Amino acid sequence: MNAPTPFHLLALFCTLLLAGCAAVPHQTAPRGGSWIGNVPPGEEHLLGQTRSGLDVLIARDFDILEGKSTGLIVNHTAFDRDNRHIIDVLHEAPNVNLTALFGPEHGIRGTEDYFVDDAVDQQTGLPIYSLYGENRAPTAEMLEDIDVLVFDMQDIGTRFYTYIGTMALCMEAAVENGVEFVVLDRPNAVGGLRVEGAVVEEHLLGRPIAIRPLATRHGMTVGELALMFNEEFGGIGVDLTVVPMDNWRRWMYFDQTGLLWKNPSPAMKTMNGAMLYPGFGPSMSTTLATARGLDRPFEKYGAPYMDGEAVASNLAERDTPGVRFVPISFTPTAPYHRYQDEQCHGVAAILYDRERVDPITAGLHMMQAMYETHPDEYEPIPRFPTIIGNEDVWPMLTEQGMTPEEIVETFHPKLEKFRRMRQEYLLY
Repeated sequence: MNAPTPFHLLALFCTLLLAGCAAVPHQTAPRGGSWIGNVPPGEEHLLGQTRSGLDVLIARDFDILEGKSTGLIVNHTAFDRDNRHIIDVLHEAPNVNLTALFGPEHGIRGTEDYFVDDAVDQQTGLPIYSLYGENRAPTAEMLEDIDVLVFDMQDIGTRFYTYIGTMALCMEAAVENGVEFVVLDRPNAVGGLRVEGAVVEEHLLGRPIAIRPLATRHGMTVGELALMFNEEFGGIGVDLTVVPMDNWRRWMYFDQTGLLWKNPSPAMKTMNGAMLYPGFGPSMSTTLATARGLDRPFEKYGAPYMDGEAVASNLAERDTPGVRFVPISFTPTAPYHRYQDEQCHGVAAILYDRERVDPITAGLHMMQAMYETHPDEYEPIPRFPTIIGNEDVWPMLTEQGMTPEEIVETFHPKLEKFRRMRQEYLLY
């Protein structure tokens, strides 16, 4: 065998280099940055080190709850770093008097996907009052012997996810009944830097999915939102304490915190689903299914009447950085939801770069492609304007034929005003 020449060695080196590059997922630095992924230089040591408000409260030996009858607004996501649930932590703390539990949509255990009834917690014997059934906020009778309400739930950073609406309604009930309010802060699962989408119009406000005029992707933690709710939009004025996190930064996504992911709701099973939700979630208020009951809800979209190949072909002609679409068939299994046990055809949204993706614009592209492919079958249901935050979006997207980029441009004046207001309440 002849010895390799310098040319052969160079060719071999280039081949290995290209193969190595192909194996590395594409990463794009945010505007103005040059760091790896989204982690700023010098902050790598913070990865995996976040301590939630609950962890901080434990370290403080529950000082703000001592001697007070405590009600807990909570679900299954409220764990500390040692994987102990807050109900057990507070129930076992000798200086905390936990007297009642209040459950949001999906219930205390996060398993319900419809209205929730009152119950009794089998572990502690405490009453569980449902805030997603006959009542959406605690009544005066429920709060009669309570000194302080504590809120601890993991949110995903989208205005129409109902937990922050529940928080606002509980704050109002607290001030009406002379009860203090404490928020144990947790990360915004999709990061705290980007603020996107429509600021919901005033005449659409009032339901937990549109409790205040927020941007769709608000970029705030629940603690920061509580501070804003207490002062802005007419103010609530409750006696409020926010227990901040340690070692959380606005650039962090949930999977960079070191905290354990617990599906915040039955259909929110993945970080990719959470990342897409601000822009793709409104499609659940149209005549399609979102793969509820399956492994990756909010990443798959379709209906029995839909031609997935045609929709994917339409989307392939569009500019949707960070996400691509492939045709797919699936059968939703979740009870009470559209097309349960019917085979649906549509597209899967494949998120490959969360720094580049614009979920609001990409979601509008998907809906427009579905409408152009099925103009007679694909349409909104009545709550679509409330979910998306603007009643003009559907006409602009369909009969007016505006591009998603043009539609998003119409959001900017109110969005900039919201960004300025938001700045005053940021803790991190």
